[in-house]
Amino acid sequence: MSDSESTEATSLVEPKRPLVLVVDDDDAIREAICELLDDAGFATVGARHGLEALGLLTTLPKAPAFILLDLMMPVMDGWVFCRRRWKSRTLREIPVILTSSVDMSESNRPTGIDAFLPKPIDADAVWRLATRLARTRLGPRPSDVLH
Repeated sequence: MSDSESTEATSLVEPKRPLVLVVDDDDAIREAICELLDDAGFATVGARHGLEALGLLTTLPKAPAFILLDLMMPVMDGWVFCRRRWKSRTLREIPVILTSSVDMSESNRPTGIDAFLPKPIDADAVWRLATRLARTRLGPRPSDVLH
């Protein structure tokens, strides 16, 4: 078997990585979260605000395993995104982890939020929620890699 055939055979049997949509207007935060999730075994796609995220959701080849959503963003914030998402039976099925520097009790969160992570975001908390929402245990926890 040639090297190219061996590579093809390997890629055919590799499991598909769960897709995550990361929505945050802060490029550094969005990229750091995407990198963390990529290292944990997820595939990621990023959006800078809710409107961009809604557009991506219509073009993605499959629904994401979950959406990690910032609350405070320009153009379309997390509140408006959640209202629009809740009106769609298809989008409503996608779990959402809300992130914000504003403390959010369960009573004042947008409708349909599955979890909340305060900012600054704890890498281990992201990993725990991500693996729970994706219903799988993927790569090592960030703290396992760092120590």
